[in-house]
Amino acid sequence: MADDVLILIPARMAATRLPGKPLLDIAGEPMIVHVLRRAQAAQLGPVVVATDNEAIAACVEKAGGRAVMTRADHASGSDRIFEALGIVDPKAQAKIVINMQGDLPTLPAADLKAALGPLSDPAVDIATIAAEIKKPEERTNPNVVKIVGSAVAPGRLQALYFTRATAPSGDGPLYHHIGLYAYRRSALARFVALPPSPLEKREKLEQLRALEAGMRIDVSIVDSVPLGVDTPEELEIARAILKSGR
Repeated sequence: MADDVLILIPARMAATRLPGKPLLDIAGEPMIVHVLRRAQAAQLGPVVVATDNEAIAACVEKAGGRAVMTRADHASGSDRIFEALGIVDPKAQAKIVINMQGDLPTLPAADLKAALGPLSDPAVDIATIAAEIKKPEERTNPNVVKIVGSAVAPGRLQALYFTRATAPSGDGPLYHHIGLYAYRRSALARFVALPPSPLEKREKLEQLRALEAGMRIDVSIVDSVPLGVDTPEELEIARAILKSGR
């Protein structure tokens, strides 16, 4: 594991569609513990859960992980992990900070590693991952965020735009954005200091704030989309997947 990489997992109880979801049981363990284990399996650096809830913190610590308490009034996970970063790493040893959502219990460790790849290019501020859309219905689903980007290397795009619309038009693949980000520490500090941007507010996509400010986001293409658990139906799918050992 590297001393300059830190994985932070924001977790809160107040999800509107699935209240209390970090602690919901999946195959015998709370969801947040499954996410913690996936992050640890990548062996990229220390893993810390950032939360405003003592029950989540206790759950993580019982599982052998580390949690830090953050304020309850953060507007986004990015703001929460930035506060946690100052608590966990006040001497600024970590140069790369990975924001891993706390509702991705099936994310492969290899995909977490893939998010770091674009940061080997000093011109890149933020890196993320995406997978080619295979299901026709996802092409028009506004809940599936698409990346419009230019190929800069095999398996890598420079992001030009993120949208809930079907884009780009015409023949060719569409890419499903997976909400996991690897930030240079300086880029995260700059990002959270920016006000919400017009396109961010219009599309309800936080990453557009970075693009509108001229920051560069590159994307590693991975093979599949992990299950994000936001609804009771998705929770049951996650239980079936992890019960089967996948």
